[in-house]
Amino acid sequence: MTDRILVVLIALGCSLAVAVPGVVLLRLRRGWSVTVHVCVLIAVTVLAMAAGVVGTALAMFISPHDLSVLLTVVAVAGAVSLVAALWQGRRLAAASMWSAEARRRERQLEASRRELVAWVSHDLRSPLAGLRAMAEALEDGVVADPGTVGEYHRRIRTETDRMAGLVDDLFELSRINAGALRLSLSAVPLGDLVSDAVASAEPLATAKRVRLIAAAGDWPVVRASEPELSRVLANLLRNAIRHTPPDGTVSVSGGRDGADGWFAVTDACGGIPEADLPGCSTWRSVARPRAPRGRPAAVAAGSASPSCVAWSRRMPAR
Repeated sequence: MTDRILVVLIALGCSLAVAVPGVVLLRLRRGWSVTVHVCVLIAVTVLAMAAGVVGTALAMFISPHDLSVLLTVVAVAGAVSLVAALWQGRRLAAASMWSAEARRRERQLEASRRELVAWVSHDLRSPLAGLRAMAEALEDGVVADPGTVGEYHRRIRTETDRMAGLVDDLFELSRINAGALRLSLSAVPLGDLVSDAVASAEPLATAKRVRLIAAAGDWPVVRASEPELSRVLANLLRNAIRHTPPDGTVSVSGGRDGADGWFAVTDACGGIPEADLPGCSTWRSVARPRAPRGRPAAVAAGSASPSCVAWSRRMPAR
């Protein structure tokens, strides 16, 4: 019994002499990657076992030949075990890292879904509340003046059109996110498209006391999807007019650049803050509050901006 206790103590001491420094090293180097941690842990485990066997063998009175055989067996078995454990450990570490990344992406997606639902609910609540109030006023006879009744009907139709546009934009966003966006390209006279967009935006510019002009130039015929390109230009004009102060100017220019065509909308809003530039092409940017009057804003409220970015990237015209 005494010899067995002695063997246990020798093996324990030799193993701890290797294992304790390894554990301390791992605790001190917490910033290492998961792969390095797994490899070090496996190496410490195998070396601690080998140290216990070798230390016990050296303390025993065995022949040099038997000691040599034992050391050879421990060296070979330890090397094979270490290589196999490291190979499998790297796979486990990679799987662990992949699982952690998948969980992180899942949390981000869930947060994005919650933000999108909250934004859509907020954006739909205001027009619905207005529609309900106007409908109740008409139903209860609170509004009887023909002019006011006609104004209520016009506002109901306007809000309905705006909500329909919002639903269409959300559908387009879902197609874009799903990678199902397909554009039908054709020859589009850029000058006619700009003229129509400026004419459509003129009432909004007049109401905001903003001067809206289209620069004369050599407008090319571009290969693009006319409906989507029209919505891109209309969105740019609405944003420019909305954020340009009264008596300011919004201008549309364009031309040729080699085989390409381009157009640009210039406003007087003061520019986009540099911190907001990375988010201008995502749907999160449209959920931000509108900037107060006189201060620059990155994007107008509404979900068309990310859709327009996706459309413009898919079309040859710039």
